[in-house]
Amino acid sequence: QVQLVESGGGLVQAGGSLGLSCAASGFTFSSYVMAWFRQAPGKQRELVAIITSLGGTNYADSVKGRFTISRDNARNTVYLQMNSLNPEDTAVYYCRVIIGGRLYWGQGTQVTVSS
Repeated sequence: QVQLVESGGGLVQAGGSLGLSCAASGFTFSSYVMAWFRQAPGKQRELVAIITSLGGTNYADSVKGRFTISRDNARNTVYLQMNSLNPEDTAVYYCRVIIGGRLYWGQGTQVTVSS
């Protein structure tokens, strides 16, 4: 079965950095687009970054130049490096994959940025 397990969240001061990981299993990881989303309290879940099977990337305007998405197909893992964090980045971060038209989500990891 498809599993996505995020890790690496935590509490960081404004201006700091965090790296998130999402370990995937149950599907051919290298063949699929992977994405990071986030959901802040009281807000809708929003797309943060996406990476194609060939490594092409795209980012939300709010994180361009600060966040970097990458993948290691040998480790079945997608990463999100977050730099220059600010309190508006506080959210639960999720990774997602779409397989056969079905959306699969991880359980999420909390990122809290203090001012």
